[in-house]
Amino acid sequence: MIIKSVNLETVCGYTSKLPENDKPEFAFAGKSNVGKSSLINALMNRKSYARTSAQPGKTQTINFYNINDALYYVDLPGYGYAKVSQAEKEKWGKMIERYLHRSRQLRQVFLLVDIRHEPGANDRQMYEWIVHNGYRPVIIATKLDKINRSQTAKQVKLLRAGLGMRPDDVLIPFSAETKQGREEIWALIEGYLDEGPAEGADEEPDMKD
Repeated sequence: MIIKSVNLETVCGYTSKLPENDKPEFAFAGKSNVGKSSLINALMNRKSYARTSAQPGKTQTINFYNINDALYYVDLPGYGYAKVSQAEKEKWGKMIERYLHRSRQLRQVFLLVDIRHEPGANDRQMYEWIVHNGYRPVIIATKLDKINRSQTAKQVKLLRAGLGMRPDDVLIPFSAETKQGREEIWALIEGYLDEGPAEGADEEPDMKD
């Protein structure tokens, strides 16, 4: 994918009205500090357009990045940060839930997990919650450069088992340092551009931490 233009077009807080976009959207979810901003920067082919925060839990908005005036990368609030109050966590959860239910252009949800560790309770809950909402998330296993190449297959197997993924579910190991996995993610996105919006569930489950 050749990135010609990038624009942070819309920033939505808890009380903001979601935009009614007419272009395909690709959402990115993940625990705080999993490397979500670094992934989005890599996919935008920019070094620091999506801000990386030194303080986890600071991303409290849904950010819509217009790419090539053809699609959107949607950065969802990070989850699982211990120092954030329960009320704040629930607020972020409702923001994400509202987006998943109301977006008419959402093509795919990418869920980021750290390849170095077995999925935690928050990761499993988010995965199950996304699936319950009618989506089959693509898993991006970040921080690939932090492990030895010989460990990759073992860690991928651990993640698949820990999340309860189906055999045909997609998992892509990714490194923000080497950009390994970026071309594969771009290829997936380009493939989804030819499809219609994904079908989300109608019911609205509670998201609890």
